[in-house]
Amino acid sequence: MSTEETKNINPDTNTAEAEEATYDAEQAEAAEAAAPEAEGAASGGNTELDELRKAAEESQQRLLRAQADFDNFRRRTRQEKEEFAKYASLKLIEQMLPVIDNFDRALVSSRETQDFEALTKGIEMVYRQLEQLMTQEGLTPIEAVGQPFNPEFHQAIMQVESDEHEEGIVVEEVQKGYMLKDKVIRPSMVKVSM
Repeated sequence: MSTEETKNINPDTNTAEAEEATYDAEQAEAAEAAAPEAEGAASGGNTELDELRKAAEESQQRLLRAQADFDNFRRRTRQEKEEFAKYASLKLIEQMLPVIDNFDRALVSSRETQDFEALTKGIEMVYRQLEQLMTQEGLTPIEAVGQPFNPEFHQAIMQVESDEHEEGIVVEEVQKGYMLKDKVIRPSMVKVSM
């Protein structure tokens, strides 16, 4: 049989082979066209991944800087607090220096002149100066005598019989008590009637 006869005998085979060849060619072209897109998508994915890595690294750096800033703030605050506690009484001490100077002057003057009346007067003046200074700072004496006994303000050291006062009244103050603003810093030591 000749080739022509073969072609004539099975015309469907040639058509099928031709269609298959055409299909294969189309697929090859589609694959070639898709290859640059896939490459672009892959490189685009890498670019996006690189951008995300870069953003993560920047966030990490910002976090580390924020932690360092916070540690510095904490250290600085602690140092300031320690320094404040160390020198908290500085203002009061500066205000007391003139009182101490006046005590020195009174002592020197009394030694030179032996005038005890002048010494007493000088000490009274210095005492008033000191009392005024303490009042400016918020220190006030607790009024005790004649007041009902209050354990928040008074410390009873003794009970005494008294015809003049009712029971539970402070009749004598042995040691003055003081309040600083609204806080008792030393209660009055008192004798209380029974």
